[in-house]
Amino acid sequence: MLKKFVFTLLGLAVLIGVPTLIKLKQFETMGSAEMQMPPETVTSDQVRSARWPNTVNATGSLVAVQGVTVSTELGGKIEEIAFESGDRVETGDLLVRIDVSAEVAQLRSAEAAAKLARINLDRNRDLRANKTVSQADLDTAEANFKQATAQVDNVRAAIAKKTIRAPFAGQLGIRQVNLGQIVDQGTPLVTLQTIDPIYVDFSLPQKRYAILKSGTDIRVTTDAAPDEHFMGKIIAVNPEIDQMTRSVRVRATLTNKEELLRPGMFANVVVLLPEVQEVLAIPATAVLYAPYGDTVFVIDEIEDEKSGDKQLLLRQQVVRLGSAKGDFVAVETGLKEGESVVTSGVFKLRPKMAVVVDNSLAPEAKTEPSPANE
Repeated sequence: MLKKFVFTLLGLAVLIGVPTLIKLKQFETMGSAEMQMPPETVTSDQVRSARWPNTVNATGSLVAVQGVTVSTELGGKIEEIAFESGDRVETGDLLVRIDVSAEVAQLRSAEAAAKLARINLDRNRDLRANKTVSQADLDTAEANFKQATAQVDNVRAAIAKKTIRAPFAGQLGIRQVNLGQIVDQGTPLVTLQTIDPIYVDFSLPQKRYAILKSGTDIRVTTDAAPDEHFMGKIIAVNPEIDQMTRSVRVRATLTNKEELLRPGMFANVVVLLPEVQEVLAIPATAVLYAPYGDTVFVIDEIEDEKSGDKQLLLRQQVVRLGSAKGDFVAVETGLKEGESVVTSGVFKLRPKMAVVVDNSLAPEAKTEPSPANE
């Protein structure tokens, strides 16, 4: 019975042990073999020298060259409205006439009083020549005549103030009063704006103050006209630096013949400085951004010492970046002109990885990209 039990145990050991030894041998063979990962497919581009315009970006607001809310100087009932909302007017065009019937009556009375004062003055001059009246009487007659004349001018001025005309040429806004309405002094009637040309006001950091000069070209874009670039020139730089923001206020003028720009719009401003930057440019997608330093993956062609075959291997290179323009970024240090860098999927790469370059589906990088409206 004991023999039978021993033979059973030996049989089980052989049945379990032999496959286990075979499998361990296979694992040992696999572990000793060198694993070869297939190369990663990437897109690439070369480091190129470029000449970029030296520009400074800012955000600004559009301001009318002339803009005012036309209001009443004197109160009364609106008798005539000579415009419609949105009309274009010239300097001196009639806008609103307020009832002047009371002033007209006052004017007739004042003119009659002035006429009488004139007659009395002439009579007193003749009498004074004959020494019939005193000089005091003549002086009183002259004063009465001047006072009566001033009263006539005062009434005429009131009549003129109730006839409201355009102070300058431009485009009217929305009418804010109606015919027959009783208005007080200072009641707004309509806005009037001159929008060709038009101003753009923007601010820049104080370190840019030295390069800002009148006559410097600017380029303006706005989402109200995304396909348009508006060119203009700086006309004024504020001599005072804002103590809160440490920035300087700048004003430029733009032509606006098609009147696509309107006061109050937000605008992107690019100041075009006369100097040109010489840079080494790479696509911005080639950069692996990190808190400890930005890097790129350079593609080196390495020859295998054993087989003599050439393969492409990655080298991670720390770079210092400069300004950006469109899809490109300038590299100040770390790369040389003509080197190839990976331009997509850099977050999944590692140094010394083998790669294959395929640029058939790579998007084209541009200095002034304009995304399609989809």
